[in-house]
Amino acid sequence: AGTLPQIFKLQGLDSYTFLRPEPHEKNLPAELFWWESPDGSKVQAYRIPKGYNEEKTVHKRIGLIMDERETQPMKSYMSFYGVGDHGGGPTKETIKSIEALKKEKGAPTLFYSSADRYFDDIRADKSIQIPVVKDDLQYHAVGCYTAESSIKKNNRLAEAALIHTEKVTALGTLAWKVSYPAEDLTKAWHRVLFMQFHDSLAGSSLFQHSQTALEGYTYALDTANRLRYLALQKLEWQIPTEDSDSKYLVVFNPHAREVKEHLEYELGIFGKNPGTSHVEDENGNPLPHQWVSGASETSDRRMICIQASIPPMGYRQLRIRKGQPATIQHPVTIQNNSIENQYIKIRFSTEGCLSITDKANGKEVFKGGAKGCRAVVMDDPSDSWSHAVTHYSKEIEAFGNATFKIIESGPLKATLRVHSTYGKSTLTIDWTLYAGSRMPEAKVTLDWHERLKILKFSFPVNTETSEATYEIPYGYLVRKNNGNEVPGQRWIDVTGKKGNKTYGFALLNDAKYGYDVKGTDMHLSVVRSAVYAHHDPKKLEPEKEYIWMDQGIQTFRMKLVPHTGSWQDINLPALAEEFLTPSTIVYQGIHPGKLPRSASFMNVQEPNILLSSIKISEKGADLIMRCIETQGKASAATIDLPVVNTTWEGDFRPCEIKTLRVNRHTGEVKEVNLLEE
Repeated sequence: AGTLPQIFKLQGLDSYTFLRPEPHEKNLPAELFWWESPDGSKVQAYRIPKGYNEEKTVHKRIGLIMDERETQPMKSYMSFYGVGDHGGGPTKETIKSIEALKKEKGAPTLFYSSADRYFDDIRADKSIQIPVVKDDLQYHAVGCYTAESSIKKNNRLAEAALIHTEKVTALGTLAWKVSYPAEDLTKAWHRVLFMQFHDSLAGSSLFQHSQTALEGYTYALDTANRLRYLALQKLEWQIPTEDSDSKYLVVFNPHAREVKEHLEYELGIFGKNPGTSHVEDENGNPLPHQWVSGASETSDRRMICIQASIPPMGYRQLRIRKGQPATIQHPVTIQNNSIENQYIKIRFSTEGCLSITDKANGKEVFKGGAKGCRAVVMDDPSDSWSHAVTHYSKEIEAFGNATFKIIESGPLKATLRVHSTYGKSTLTIDWTLYAGSRMPEAKVTLDWHERLKILKFSFPVNTETSEATYEIPYGYLVRKNNGNEVPGQRWIDVTGKKGNKTYGFALLNDAKYGYDVKGTDMHLSVVRSAVYAHHDPKKLEPEKEYIWMDQGIQTFRMKLVPHTGSWQDINLPALAEEFLTPSTIVYQGIHPGKLPRSASFMNVQEPNILLSSIKISEKGADLIMRCIETQGKASAATIDLPVVNTTWEGDFRPCEIKTLRVNRHTGEVKEVNLLEE
């Protein structure tokens, strides 16, 4: 990822040696260059020339390196030797060939050395004009962005859950006497990080490892969720509840800005007629709500959906009692194949695709009307890695023959289930629109039984020009709209001109990492069906039985974000944080307590500064906070820290990562590196 130079520098690393992407995969100005991340941090990078495996003679490799010396800015080179792939080291034959080459007339000067010495020598030579690269170092095996969907999804959910729990438990040690579970969190992180090995997270491992990986992610998710609920139960015990005829919920917001959410919680209340219920906050203000279908059909249990605002990095108590519900001024409505509120209207075609009409701007979001989220099946005969593939473009067919079923019918929430088919596979998407929202949400259930195919969701954005921006780790990157398969994190945005106005469309998801954009047509790569660990040039035999990846049911969520202006104007990174990490809800019994019914422990005033992580320091008991500038603009920032009765002010470079160490006793804040030093 193009953001790595800053992360390297903040750990005290000043150089980077790599092999992939190789020259046929990415053109670079030289094998030695400055690699610069968007914030301006630079490390010296060196691409290993002509590979690294050499168990016999080095003569040919050295000759090939020397053949290209006229195209390089440096006068000295690192050449790797020995059995470097899958373990091993130098062989006797290799060392003999090096010693022999040293004595040959006209040979370059050869000596044994190290990467550290090489970079030290390069930095000492001020005559070298080293080029600068400001880009990702991708794309070796593009199939790995999508292969093995379950590992991809669980990796993202586990990362988010552990970060969420660190925030809650770290703040809990200061605010409501939680014991910070450092050992349990560390073990869970180690498990997740181990499974980010390049043949695990990439989906290019053996079938047996995939099963082990799922067990590991389950362990990490269970650890995170259990510790978070235990910490929040300790919080709710200290918040008073008085009325035994009411039900109380405590909602904790892990984001350092106020969040307006649609909260859902299943409970039994008021017999078989919950329609006379009233929901209010701690000040008695009525809150819109709606009873919807729950997961249980036991007695009078139902799911309640509540629209509420939760304080920054804090909590709010909600009370549910008998009474008249709050009036919803502009209810959402639903019909057989359409959903509508005051801002947008969604209509579905017989193929299951949707159109979104932006009523305020009079715009159709997708070209051709009902062409959004077209489930396109493409040919993919490649191996698990998709070696030598740059894009998937051969369309076979699309899901179709859609049927529609109303699942929820307003006034706060409306949900339409769209069911479509292709071959032996079925696709079920529950599309939800809330009153007052411009962003429809989708719960996707795919039952996939295809082979040597890739499924993509197509969103043809209705603009005349376009610029595609992808979230990458701790940042973003604009890439060419050439249809090539590329990696991304939680969001992608295509923004361009429609007439004389700037208009765009963004997509959030909680499980996928592969994308492409061709012109203004955005694609999310949903699933590939290769054979486990099939590696070219081995050919599949038609009569042989294989274990195929991603067969059966998988689920994920999406959020569609049509917008005027840029993605920065709608603060897309913050929307992604909130989408992936919603507030946690804890049920309260009836008991006394001394804590207030609502509180905020931290608040970042600038919308482009995200407080991504909070934890207790590895050494000592200070509070560690990691902040990111997310929109590419220099900013002065103010962070209020009522949990330690202090405020921090500082400046951020565009896309800068800052780590702050807070003394829990004095409130002193100082900037440290990623090693907390």
